[in-house]
This record gives sequence, C-alpha cells and structure tokens, in this order.
Amino acid sequence: MTTNRREFLKSSAAAAGVAVLGMYVPGFGGKEANAAGSLHTPNVWVHIADNNEVTLISHMSEMGQGVHTALPALIAEELSVDINKVKVTTAPADPAYVNGLLGAQITGGSTSIRDAWEKLRVGGAQVRMMLVQAAANKWGVDASTLKAENGIVSGGGKSATYGELAGAAASVPVPKEVKLKDPSQFKIVGKAIPRLDAAVKVNGTAEFGIDAKVPGMVYASIEMAPVIGGKVKSFDDSAVKKQPGVIGVYKISNGGGAADGAIAVVADTYWHAYKARKALKVEWDMGAGGALSSKTFWESTATAEKTVDAIKIRPDAGDANAALKGAKKVLKAEYRTNLMAHQPLEPMNMIGIVTGDKCELIGPTQFQQGAQGQAAAVLGFKPENVTVTTTYLGGGFGRRVCVDYAVQAAEVAKACGKPVKILWSREDDMKNDYYRPLSINRMEAGLDAAGKPVAYKHQLNSQSITQALFGLPKKTLDPFMVEAAVAPYEIANTSHDLIIADTGFRVGYLRAVSHTMNCFANECFMDELAAAAGKDPVQYRLDLLANEPRFANVLKIAAEKAGWGKKLPKGRALGVALMEGYGTYMAQVAEVSVKGNDIKVHKVTVACDCGRMVNPGIVRQQLESGIVYGLSHALYSDITVTNGKVDQSNFHDFRVLRLNETPEMDIHLVESTEKPGGTGEPSTSLIGPAVGNAIATATGKRLRAFPFAKAIKAA
Repeated sequence: MTTNRREFLKSSAAAAGVAVLGMYVPGFGGKEANAAGSLHTPNVWVHIADNNEVTLISHMSEMGQGVHTALPALIAEELSVDINKVKVTTAPADPAYVNGLLGAQITGGSTSIRDAWEKLRVGGAQVRMMLVQAAANKWGVDASTLKAENGIVSGGGKSATYGELAGAAASVPVPKEVKLKDPSQFKIVGKAIPRLDAAVKVNGTAEFGIDAKVPGMVYASIEMAPVIGGKVKSFDDSAVKKQPGVIGVYKISNGGGAADGAIAVVADTYWHAYKARKALKVEWDMGAGGALSSKTFWESTATAEKTVDAIKIRPDAGDANAALKGAKKVLKAEYRTNLMAHQPLEPMNMIGIVTGDKCELIGPTQFQQGAQGQAAAVLGFKPENVTVTTTYLGGGFGRRVCVDYAVQAAEVAKACGKPVKILWSREDDMKNDYYRPLSINRMEAGLDAAGKPVAYKHQLNSQSITQALFGLPKKTLDPFMVEAAVAPYEIANTSHDLIIADTGFRVGYLRAVSHTMNCFANECFMDELAAAAGKDPVQYRLDLLANEPRFANVLKIAAEKAGWGKKLPKGRALGVALMEGYGTYMAQVAEVSVKGNDIKVHKVTVACDCGRMVNPGIVRQQLESGIVYGLSHALYSDITVTNGKVDQSNFHDFRVLRLNETPEMDIHLVESTEKPGGTGEPSTSLIGPAVGNAIATATGKRLRAFPFAKAIKAA
C-alpha cells in the first residue's frame, strides 16, 4: 500500500469540515500537553476529585466492546489505584481525543486498545509522577523518596491522598520522560477483571441514547424517502396536524444528505409522533436511485474492469501470468459477498438542543467530531459551538460512524425551537442504513506437479466506502477495501488487483469492513487448491507458512483442539479458516452438518493470538460476539434492492442467528508478549469461510456466495 488507514481518515475528516489535530500527550503526534486543563485535571485523560475519586475521560465510545473496563485498566495500572474506584465518562468532541490510528475521533477498526495501549499508560504514569512531585514540593523532600500506591502518596512518615494533591499537581510541569511499568509488575492489566459497566446495564441505570431525556423534550419521527437520495416533491400534512400531541411538521435535508429528503413529525410523545407520521401524504422524486436494483449492482460490479483501471493492492511478485502458463493444473473461482445491514439492537436516535447559535447533541455515536462538524455545517454554526455528549451505544458495528441521524436531530431542534429527540423505528433503520458493499472476488491459481501453488491471482471488484463517504480521489487505493486481500501463504508469483466499482448505492463501514469478503475468497479458494492437490487443508496451509510462525501456531492449536483428523459424529465435517486482522492472528475450525438444505453449525474452535491482552475475559467475549454476528451474515442475512428500495424491513425478513442455532464455542487465547492487536472484529470474518469449507467437505458442494442458506438452495 502507498498510504494507510490513518492518513485516509485524517484527510477525510478534514474534508468533512472536522478539525484534526495532534494529541495533547508528548510523543503522540503533535502539541505537548498543557497539563493544567482544570484545577483537578492533571491531563486530558484523568480527573481527580477532592474526595479521591478518579475519572477516566475515555476517547472511545462504549458500544458493548468493553472499553469502559479495558481503558480504565491501563490508567489504573500506571496510576496505582483500584480499578473498581475508577469512573468513566466519554470525552466530548475535541482534537485532544483523536484516535491516533485513524486520524479522527472515531471508535472503530478494532483500534481502541491498540491506540490506547501506550497513550493511556503514559497518561496514567504522568499523573502519578505529577502527584508525587506535588507532594515533594509540599513537604520539601526529594520526589524519589516518595511512593504512590492505592490512591495515596507517602514517604518520610507523611501521606496525602491523590484528591488532596490533585489541585497542586495540575500546576506541576508534565514529565517529558516517563518510565512505564514492566509487564511483570502488572496487577490489573492482563487479568480477567469483571466489567465495570455490568452492574448498571443489569439494573437498568445505564443510560443509552434511547433512554436519555432532557427537560422540555419533545419527540420526532422521520419520514424518509423510500429510495435513498430521493426528495420531497410535495406533501400534505393537514391530517397529521389533527393528530393528538402534534407540535409541528418540518421538511429537512435527511441528515445532511439530499436537500428536502425527509419530513419530521414532532409531537409530545414518540408514539404520537410515529402514529401521526402515518397520516402524511408525500409525493417523492425518487431521482436516479429509483433505477437501482440488486441486478444492476451485480451487473455493474461484474463488468467494472471494462471502464475502470485496476489499482495494484501491492506490487506483483514474480510473473503470475507466465507461471500460470507453465502450471500443471489451473483453477479459477469467483466468490461473492452481498449487501449487508448493520442492525444494532438500539435503532438510530439523538437529542438535539439548539439555543441561539449553539447546539448540543446527546446520544450514541462512534464519531464525535463527525457529528459536531456535520451538524455545524448544516446549521451554519461554528464547529466549536456544537457540543456532543455520548451515551452508551446499544451496538454500533460501524453504523454510528455515519451521523445522519445526529444531523437530523440538530435540524429538527432548530426548526421547532425545542429540545427534540429523534428516534427511528426498526423499519427506518433497516431501509436507511449505510450498507456493507457487495463484492466479487475473482481467484486464479496454478499448481505444479506436486500440487504446490506456483501462481496466485486475485482481483477484487467492489465499491469504495471512503470514496462514497469522504470523497477519496478516484484511482486511489482505499485501504479499507483490501484488508486481508493478501493471504499469508508463500507463493512465488502473485498478482493482486483492485477494481473500484461504484454502484451508486449508499455504503458504509460494517464490522470487520473488507476482511470478511477477502478472507472468504482467499480461505475457501485455498481449500479448493488443497482439494485439487489431494492434500489435507490444514497441512497444505502449514506447508506454505514456513516463514509465518504466528499464523502457523494458531492454525496448529485450532486444528488440534478441534480434533482435526479424528473421527467425527456421523454426518459432520470440519472446515478451517486463517486470517490476520488488526494485528490479531486467528484460526477457526467449524464443525458442521448438512441435511438437505439445512445447515447446522455445532461447534467453533478458535485459536487467537492478539498479543498482550488487557482483559482476557473481554477478549473472549468479543470473539464470541464476532462469531455470532458473522455467522448470522454467512448463513442468513441479506439485503436486496428493487427499484431503488430496500426489500427487507425487519428481522422477519432479515434473518439473524437464533439462540438455539448458536454453536458451542471453544476459544484458546495465546499468551504473547507482542503488542496488542484488535479483537472486536476479526472473528466475524473467519466464521464464514470456515463454515463454507466444512459444507464443501460434508456435501461436495462448494458454495461461493453469502448467505449460504440461499446459496445452497441454488447449488
């Protein structure tokens, strides 16, 4: 690659009107910190109150992935305090809280721990040293004679709590050199500590966006064009205004997108707003989107190379075309992944409050700066006049990186002059998503007389999300499209090409982004090569991983723990898949049976090497979550489009995995001293190809398209 994810989002955020600056922590991308953020805030990460209460200002949104436990662990470790006494609040939109790996204030890309691993430890250590220095100044002693532990600085017979010292510590210069704890000294990091947010989520006191209320708040239900990008030609709201509780009806731009693309019905309760909305009579201009369909998407994507130049994913190795001509056997295959909706449990919602030239947004978002910048642009306000307060997210999966719903809240609040909460129905959510783009992966390989691959070609045709959302220049490699496109196997002659095919449909980043499509193609095709060579799929891979010890290790562990090569219950078969994603190396083995067209996944065995783990318990939870999410998509979930309209509307026709279909999961975490990898997404991508390979072994049918439940009927 000629560039990286961070640079793309950094420039993209700037293009969207979002100011992106360096961190306020020395050594992390820019300006040195002015430690005295406020009287009791020694740096931008830590707030210490007089009562000795420590609060972490989290730069990552909590959407179920556990950052409100994992990030406090990093601070608590270096600050030497009890993690159970650390409270967490999500940071406002501010350049100080930019995700250093993505270049904007975004929670996504399995970056939370990878970005925070050193940054927050440095922040915690800085505060600890500043507290010690404040005590040393107060007592007239050398700081080296004092120690900080359990929220107390002591030495020479004197002691003071962190709270008592915090005010003075805020005036101490930020230490430029910080010595972090050696991992052998860790008491918190690396331990499976219970989640700090578990109790409030169980007892119902946790505030998700859907729970949030403010004084004088009213509600809005949004009628959006049935075709994304459509506009209002005319509407009749006379019947709406006669409904109970209705306050007003307002035409808005549909989240900063198409002008006049939606109509907001505002009422005293959500139910009144929703019911009254049903009485709206709207004539829509569907625009160019009305001609789109799943058929046109597949056709245009399949032929995109006729009009679009290929972009090299990486420089060619050797000469794949020449090696193919000399191969003893040549195999070709085409793998397809479909459009996919995010469908977090909590539908889109946001509170907007507009007073004069200031706006406040309260609710669930993964992109605070995006919400701030786009709301400011639509309202005509300065970005600094828009504040964002982030609640818990009832799931994100990348959907809440797009902030159309937040902009709607700002627009409606300004229009009606009251604090307003917009709340989408499940149907609104399903039909107005930013969908995972479809893809076609064309594979070709040549084998020598021994069955070893001597040539490997991969052409990926798909849509660029970064072009669609952030204006990435055409003919530019989008790194979010080619994740896991280059398999780890040692093959002398390779070629990897990207064809950016714009279908005209609205797309967005979905959990694991392009890893899923590319891992599916590479890992299932690798099984096809092994079968053509007459070799065992695991051994075939191992023979090509001589220079990849982390890959080989997880593959061996997963195969051994799954009982690879041993006799299975009648009718069952195993399938394997291997991938690196976000710095995590993983292998999965799926145990599957097929009766007619019914596919049953009985067990999934996982070996995961994600480097150092902050909380192994949360790592395990994330792997399990990813498997369930990815298995839903691989087996059942599907988005189709007819005349520009999304056909699916709710979970009755967008099928997800049910409890009784959830497989047994046997997860093995590799102890490692490598730097942390991300774990929120990789397992989502491996489950599909592992199941696909097992289906092929069990039935002899190779399914090359998601969802499998649909593909097996057509096979």
